[in-house]
Amino acid sequence: MAIVDIPEPEKQITLGISSCLLGHKVRYNGGHKRSSFCVNTLDRFFHFEPVCPELAIGLGIPREPIRLVGELADSAPLADKASASAPGKKLNIRVVGTDNAALDVTDELVRYGQQMAKQLSDISGYILMQKSPSCGMDRVKVYHQNGHPLGESAPGAYAATLMDSCPLLPVEEEGRLHDPVLCENFFTRVYAYNTWQKTVLAQPSHAALVAFHSVHKYMIMAHYPQGYKHLGQIVARDSKGSLAELLNEYFTEFMAALKRRANRKSHTNAMMHILGYVKKSVAGKERNQLLKLIEEYRQGMVPLIAPMSMLRHFVENHGNPYIQQQTYLTPHPDQLGLRNQI
Repeated sequence: MAIVDIPEPEKQITLGISSCLLGHKVRYNGGHKRSSFCVNTLDRFFHFEPVCPELAIGLGIPREPIRLVGELADSAPLADKASASAPGKKLNIRVVGTDNAALDVTDELVRYGQQMAKQLSDISGYILMQKSPSCGMDRVKVYHQNGHPLGESAPGAYAATLMDSCPLLPVEEEGRLHDPVLCENFFTRVYAYNTWQKTVLAQPSHAALVAFHSVHKYMIMAHYPQGYKHLGQIVARDSKGSLAELLNEYFTEFMAALKRRANRKSHTNAMMHILGYVKKSVAGKERNQLLKLIEEYRQGMVPLIAPMSMLRHFVENHGNPYIQQQTYLTPHPDQLGLRNQI
């Protein structure tokens, strides 16, 4: 049997990433946190921009470990961040040495986060190291000054600044990417964000916005069914106003919609709508086979890729250009296997 060479996918998308996840020995003890998923799987699809904020602000290797130290307060300078474990509370947080409290790198990490938010303007997503006082996206343990746990958590200082500066940028922690639903959601947002960068932002116009909205209809429907109507109302506004404001409002709402996790019910709804475009052209037996697969998916018996593969086959052979161009059908490369587990 002849062996068929499968070409490597083109690396057209750039992601920011914590350097230690790529195996770079940049941690406080000279070690790393190499992620096999990032190195062995994602590296085939993405360019990486590795960043270690602690190293970048001048902390050496090895170095004294740092941690988040804070107290509950009515107002907070840092980062004014609400605790993840107690919504509404404010934590006055600093990033200091575990042994030497005089080592305070809060301001340096914040400034570096602001710098990198501007410098990495071409990235389409960011993968952070969890639990890190600099890079943790959330749930980083906060301590009292005496070293006892405060019982609260917060983002790392660099990560918090980056996310504040780039609120629409898809950001996720490496640990959470081992959850199939969170992983698929993240990369759906990454590819949609990249499409926006390459189409609408590359040549801003109302026509480009209309085209983007049109091809993402069923993706939006799968994540937030009510959102498509609202986004359509934004698109339908008089284009004689401020285009920049219109684009910003639309994309803010669009990314918020995609951040909602699609579920079996909403995926089923989207697939049934798409089937409506081709059902008259598909033989009854084949149509019933697809309906059976969709129902089995809805009940949790098969993964999404099962009915989706058959649906895409029908759309490819019988669909009109509008439905064939829907990004929902292939929101990310099949080789990533993201729909094989959800």
